[in-house]
Amino acid sequence: MDMNMEQDVTEQDVRVPVAVVTGVAQGIGRQVAEVLAGEGYALVLADLKEPSETLAAVRDAGAEAYAMVGDVASEAYVTELAEQVRERFGRVDVLVNNAGVSLLTPAEDTTAEQWRRVLEVNLTGPFLLSRALGKLMLDAGGGSIVNIASIAGLHGVADRAAYNASKHGLIGLTRTLAAEWGGRGIRVNAVCPGWVKTEMDAEDQASGGYTDADIVERVPMARFAAPGDIAQAVAFLADPARSGFVNGVAMPVDGGWTADASWNSLRMRKR
Repeated sequence: MDMNMEQDVTEQDVRVPVAVVTGVAQGIGRQVAEVLAGEGYALVLADLKEPSETLAAVRDAGAEAYAMVGDVASEAYVTELAEQVRERFGRVDVLVNNAGVSLLTPAEDTTAEQWRRVLEVNLTGPFLLSRALGKLMLDAGGGSIVNIASIAGLHGVADRAAYNASKHGLIGLTRTLAAEWGGRGIRVNAVCPGWVKTEMDAEDQASGGYTDADIVERVPMARFAAPGDIAQAVAFLADPARSGFVNGVAMPVDGGWTADASWNSLRMRKR
């Protein structure tokens, strides 16, 4: 386990809100970290690999930040991360469960190992982090957890049995924790991105054999989401001043994809 904890919180920084963001090396997670840095958060960045570029970017923006490298599906890693957050900051105000993996494979070809790994990262990881950091939030009287789910968690999508199951489960976890912890000051919500221009989606397109045009023609707003579109939704849900009575929602950020019944006609062509 590799840690980078070079900066310390001073007395002057005590009131700075603290956010833990996972899966920050690229894509949505990196953009979330940069947006929260711009809004004045101190940041703990968690990723499977050293997020050096993201760490540099948020520090350049003036944020107090450090990184912990490890697997969010590892209970030992999550326990140590929570302990480091407690020792360094004494609390956490926001948790963004963004780390995730995708799998584009017909159900009949999905191995048990593939199934387990997708569920471990996309669902077990958010549970472990929510449990560990939720305890800190409960001790402090509240906080906000934002889970990055997917429109695939709202509907069935062919050739994504493991991924869809994990995102449906994540929305279920979101609603359960919202019901359980809402009265104790913790709001738990999910953002459900549509098609976003990220490295992960580019890999899915390549393996699925479909084009940008295939996707865009099914989006009422006629474009992909940008990572910044998702990050702004996360920042809204994280901030009690803007969303203090929002709890237990699964918010699509998809340009209207889920509002259009024809969206499910996009089938994964590679069989």
